Amino acid sequence: MPVELLAVRDLLPAIDVIRRADRVDPLDDRRLRRLIAAGVWTRVAPGAFVRTAEWTSLTPLEQHRLRVIERVRRLRAPAVVSHFAAASLWSIDVLGPWPTAIDLSRPPAGGGRSGGGLRRHPRDLSELATVPFGEHRVTTPAQTAVDLARLVPHIHGVAIVDQAIWTARTGGPLTTRDEILELWERESTHRSSARALRAISSASTLAANVRESQSRIVIARLGFPTPRLQERRVLRSGRLVFGDFYFPAHDHWCELDGRGKYRSPRFRSDLDPASLVIDEKNRENEIRREVRGFSRWEPADVDDPTRLYDILTGDGLPSALPRPRGGAATPQPRRFPASAPKTNSADAGNQSARVTRRPGAPTS
Repeated sequence: MPVELLAVRDLLPAIDVIRRADRVDPLDDRRLRRLIAAGVWTRVAPGAFVRTAEWTSLTPLEQHRLRVIERVRRLRAPAVVSHFAAASLWSIDVLGPWPTAIDLSRPPAGGGRSGGGLRRHPRDLSELATVPFGEHRVTTPAQTAVDLARLVPHIHGVAIVDQAIWTARTGGPLTTRDEILELWERESTHRSSARALRAISSASTLAANVRESQSRIVIARLGFPTPRLQERRVLRSGRLVFGDFYFPAHDHWCELDGRGKYRSPRFRSDLDPASLVIDEKNRENEIRREVRGFSRWEPADVDDPTRLYDILTGDGLPSALPRPRGGAATPQPRRFPASAPKTNSADAGNQSARVTRRPGAPTS
């Protein structure tokens, strides 16, 4: 399918970025250091600064995208943006914190090592599927998905592929499973190809966010039946509702409920938080009256399989496996050491259930 990326200027968030190179008058470095130390400003890349209040209003994906754009802006030779950096440009979210370094792919004999906030991946660039990104290039969504599926643990890889092929994304899916498999076959002898194929095969076009992807895999590992995703139902009141997971044999309705929709103005801006909670409670009561079982959990519950197991079995959903021992269900992807720009603001945070719009206009 055709792949186009927004122009660089359209990928930037609606915040002011102060760039040293753009200023006619030089910055007062001593005053700037004081403001950074005081938490007023945050350094996002060498020579690029934003107000901390605006920085913290961005999602982790948007923060990493801004780092990518500002760091790549300073590169002289044409570069190929890839892996996590490319994922942020395509609005492909990831589980866990984003890396501090910016991923670039380069020829094996191209020289240059990881460092200075950059992580370089030696590879044959002629084999990569890329599109223009300003003066540089970026791997396509399909290439980005297969690259990361080879790199990260299984659950993380499934979540990334889910994001790339999600059919309900605004503007349509970024790519298809067939396109990802076609690229996988080009390098099927890669040492991590089996890992990537397993993630691609486990992916779904229906997962709306990475926490739904994570929940689906953990549910399977815990021995529960296979649920239907994005269950649609019109309640007796006429209200249309969607369930994240539904187990038809047990008439059991499940919802993954993050706290973001109660706190963020991005969700139902027409309601204040109290009204939103009341509306959600009324919605839940309506659903409960029409199903045999109902479960709700938060993203943190999925990180410990015991907690999710207890929630589901406590609500009456049977499992074919015994209760697991406590422990993290989602291993963190391996991070490569690389120096990165210092900041007084954390890059990590609760994963947003929101997926931003699909890039869709050509760039030169």
